[in-house]
Amino acid sequence: MKKKIIAATVVAGLTLALGTAGVASAHDNKMGRGEKAAAALSDLVSKGTLTQAQVDAVKKALSDARDAARASHDAMHAERNKIITDTLGIDAATLKSRLQAGESLAAIAGAKKDALIDALVAYETKEIDEAVTAGKITAAQATNLKAGLKTRINERVEEVRGFGKHSGKGKGKGFHGEHGPRGKGHGRDDR
Repeated sequence: MKKKIIAATVVAGLTLALGTAGVASAHDNKMGRGEKAAAALSDLVSKGTLTQAQVDAVKKALSDARDAARASHDAMHAERNKIITDTLGIDAATLKSRLQAGESLAAIAGAKKDALIDALVAYETKEIDEAVTAGKITAAQATNLKAGLKTRINERVEEVRGFGKHSGKGKGKGFHGEHGPRGKGHGRDDR
């Protein structure tokens, strides 16, 4: 019984640590993504601390969580893009090409800039409220996020991102600001 408790504690600790290691390894070019975590898990199997079945379960749980996070991010990204394109009356390809050409959302929106900002504020407010309802953030955190929301969105709408500024994936703050309801706001630049 004691060995099962120790194993469960190790698995729980590894799950937390490997989640962090997985994020760190994405930024570590010296060793491939997840190789450090795999090596640590392999070492625990060889020491008898974990069974291969437990390691496989941890790896699957981490993979499933990563896939779910990516799907959620992609859905939010698509919903935000739809709000932008619907408000501006343009298609997604036009939006993407104009942003990559170095235009800001404000320049693309023109006279519809205020309507775009209002639509994005409404969307982000809804996202914050849903995060409170889901228990992901507290009401106090929601109040703080909402406090400067319009200003942050206005800054993002005015920002010129362009293709060369952040090629591919970037570490933009997103419309949530620095710490939105779903994390740090790391995202893609192809809005």
